[in-house]
Amino acid sequence: MRIGIGCDHAGFPLKQDIADLAASLGHTVEDFGTFSTAPADYPVYARKVAESVVSGRCERGIVICGSGVGASVAASKVPGVRSAMCHDTFSARQGVEDDDMNVLCLGARVVGPQLAAECVRAFLGAKFSGAERHVRRVAEIQAIEQDARKGVFDAMQRRPS
Repeated sequence: MRIGIGCDHAGFPLKQDIADLAASLGHTVEDFGTFSTAPADYPVYARKVAESVVSGRCERGIVICGSGVGASVAASKVPGVRSAMCHDTFSARQGVEDDDMNVLCLGARVVGPQLAAECVRAFLGAKFSGAERHVRRVAEIQAIEQDARKGVFDAMQRRPS
């Protein structure tokens, strides 16, 4: 599988270990940055990874920031991405099997390298089940994305005070 990986400055120390692990499992890794601990904004790298997944350039993505939350929020804004912050192996595996999750987000300040590696193994080793109820639910998620593209939610947005 081709895996896109990206991080902000907080995720940088963990990123290379995760990339090396994915490669050792037989995957091809494309690194979208950042490439140092100099301050960098996670939305930039979450977007690059997310776009690589929806374009088909990569089959799955991994984004690492300090908590994992910001990266997950940013990646999920790209239509077609189903990202989640996972800090346990059950969620990392189940997210793929049941929800067809295609981007894993990790918090480098929350999980250590060993747990992060276990989550990545679970994520990369899992396959979408294709069970009818899960296919239906993914279709419902895609319908929400289609409504967003049509502007259905535009009038609901709060205006700045």
